[in-house]
Amino acid sequence: MIFKRLLQSILKYFSLILWTFIVFFPLLTVFFGSFKTYSEFMSTSGVTPPVSFLNFENYYIALTKGKMLTGFFNTFILILAGVSGSIFIGSMVAYVINRFNFKGKKLILFMYLFVSIIPMEVSQVSTFKIIASLGLYNTRLAPILLYLGADVLMVYLYLQVLEKIPREIDKAAMLEGASYFQIYRKVIFPLLKPATASIIMLKVISIYNDFYIPHLYMPGEHLNTISTALFNFMGPHRIEWNVINAAIILSLIPMLVFFLILQKQIYTGLTAGSIK
Repeated sequence: MIFKRLLQSILKYFSLILWTFIVFFPLLTVFFGSFKTYSEFMSTSGVTPPVSFLNFENYYIALTKGKMLTGFFNTFILILAGVSGSIFIGSMVAYVINRFNFKGKKLILFMYLFVSIIPMEVSQVSTFKIIASLGLYNTRLAPILLYLGADVLMVYLYLQVLEKIPREIDKAAMLEGASYFQIYRKVIFPLLKPATASIIMLKVISIYNDFYIPHLYMPGEHLNTISTALFNFMGPHRIEWNVINAAIILSLIPMLVFFLILQKQIYTGLTAGSIK
């Protein structure tokens, strides 16, 4: 019995250490590469430490030539507008579907599910034509408009929480003279906090890491995002991998700060959402 428990503990900790190594090994090579010169990067392996950890030239080039500060600003605008709008639309759609009976309710849910099955690239030709006809091409409004849509996961997360909220609360608020929108805004939406925390985390990561939509709809240099700014260092004859590594490290800092500040809310939201 003691030998069996010892073997289980060894296997458990070995698997945890192995998985930690697998996750952090690529990040370690990127960190080392961010301090290397181009010739040093090309002549040494990824696990070889740099000659000096005080070589911040790559970071300076990433911030100036790569316009990372512009990328941070544009990405922040997209995240703020996209997350706020999609949460409002998603929670409203879930509220209407859950609280009201009308013809076509099941059809709406089916359409959300059906659209999520279709790859985004399939509809990009028609979507691009619509964006161009609206005069939104090469503006921040183009990706913001595309990020506003609530996906099926968001709607179903809100529906799961709404199922646990008694309808008597709505009736009590209605007796006090509240309208449907006031019930949603002052009563229902605050109770959707667990699902909202999970959705914010997923949506922020999705927009922050997205390359396809900003690259397609915001090609202007003054409209770089974090993901498209990295593309500035990829030329036809030379790819500045050392500078790209520095830019990657810089791009990780905001998400790391975001996670450290909101880790309690994120864990609470995920746990509460899973229970509901």
